[in-house]
Amino acid sequence: MMMRPILPLLLSLALAGCGDPAATAPGGVSPDEARELNEAAEMLDANSVSLDAIAPDAVANEGTAP
Repeated sequence: MMMRPILPLLLSLALAGCGDPAATAPGGVSPDEARELNEAAEMLDANSVSLDAIAPDAVANEGTAP
């Protein structure tokens, strides 16, 4: 009879151990994915061109065909 009250406790502990501690919420990213996204953003920022570096007349004529 002593085993009956302990059984639900053991089952709940066994099920609690099934979760992944590094699991993310749906739509979330893992720490490794977040690091890779940050590195990609840094590369894009390093290769970007400031709008101040473009000649003003080139920006004004951008929409017109030659």
